[in-house]
Amino acid sequence: MGDLPANYFQRYDEAQDERFYEQPRLVTHIDEGAIAAVTQLYREFFPPDGAILDLMSSWVSHLPPEVTYRRVVGVGMNAVELAANERLHERIVLNLNRTPSLPFGDGEFDGAGICVSVQYLTQPVAAFREIGRVLRPAAPLVVSFSNRCFPTKAVAVWQALDDHGHGQLVQRYFRDAGNWTDIQFLDRSSRRRSGDPLFAVVGRSAGPVSP
Repeated sequence: MGDLPANYFQRYDEAQDERFYEQPRLVTHIDEGAIAAVTQLYREFFPPDGAILDLMSSWVSHLPPEVTYRRVVGVGMNAVELAANERLHERIVLNLNRTPSLPFGDGEFDGAGICVSVQYLTQPVAAFREIGRVLRPAAPLVVSFSNRCFPTKAVAVWQALDDHGHGQLVQRYFRDAGNWTDIQFLDRSSRRRSGDPLFAVVGRSAGPVSP
């Protein structure tokens, strides 16, 4: 399968991401029902007492409050937001679009999450491949998304697709990265007609990609 075209990942605002995320946003971007769905996903997929990597993190991680993890590392764009996140043991400011490599060893984490932010990745396949490297074999990456975004920063292909298309696209990222198995799409939207939908694609790491 060929690479996705570069223009799929163009954005209306191509200015430095650091400038866009300079001001902290201590708000949630999905409603309470969708947040509860994310928390339930983490409850199901992340092992208690595990080492968890929260990617594209902010001031709240939506981890289940009753579960203790031995290590939670947040990687995000705004130091103030990360400092406000009480679930984090470690905080790293890193622009994955500029540097899709992660400062961790192979197999260092037991699970990872990207919550309603995958639409902003301009090098998603490289990022997913790197996430697979830092997860232990069979550890999950939970990628959740809704129908909201910052339109000036979401990549073009995301804005051209509907919810079903978003699910197919994220599954494509996993497949193209080459080090994921058991990839599944989940619809965890509330049965209520009102409220934000919540979808996820989950894959399990197959370890580092062979050179």
